[in-house]
Amino acid sequence: MSSFELEVRRRVETRNPKAEIRKKSEGRNPNNSCRGQVRISGFGLRVSAFTLLELMIVVGIMGLVMTIGVPFVYKVWHRAPMAEALKDVVEVCSNARAQSIMQGQEVDVIFHPRDGRFEISGGAAIPISSPTTIKTSHVSTSGLAHSGRSAQFSDKIRIDMLDINKLKHDFRDDEVARIRFFPNGTSDELTLILSSDRNEQRGVTLEVTTGLATVLSEADLQKLRNGTL
Repeated sequence: MSSFELEVRRRVETRNPKAEIRKKSEGRNPNNSCRGQVRISGFGLRVSAFTLLELMIVVGIMGLVMTIGVPFVYKVWHRAPMAEALKDVVEVCSNARAQSIMQGQEVDVIFHPRDGRFEISGGAAIPISSPTTIKTSHVSTSGLAHSGRSAQFSDKIRIDMLDINKLKHDFRDDEVARIRFFPNGTSDELTLILSSDRNEQRGVTLEVTTGLATVLSEADLQKLRNGTL
């Protein structure tokens, strides 16, 4: 460096004492002068930046979160056939009961055991603009749009038992089986047992005096077989 350049630098540092202090500080601890920073040549400026290790840690955390979240999201958007079937039965029966009470007339749920489908029959549908409209989800299964008034079982679901009013008759072989709901909130007694291709078995019952649907777990089904339910 020439004597002229040295003189210019000395004068600049004299006018800017902070630069001199920074220079001395960096001279005493050179290891901290550029860690995590990028120096812009010619201007004496340093800009903070992320190191490669920090970026790798962030990418790893994002990958871990996605790995944990994907199965949960998949289950939300793709219900298991058994869970979907139970939801549909409870939803249709609940809507039939509400419709019968509100309209003051009998409303039936018609099962077609051979086809694995069922729907509400009798009375008029509750108007959408009514303040008492029952909100239901709209899910498409096998091309059938669910509106809370009809549904179809998946081909992975079969009916093991369809008992109405404890009659000694196997309704599974019938083309049509009728469940009645009455304006006073009561209904026919129903015991429906379903099984899936995963060896799951669940059931739905209707309580006569209230007409409310209840889902039966495997433990409840065992009690039913033992006559203790």
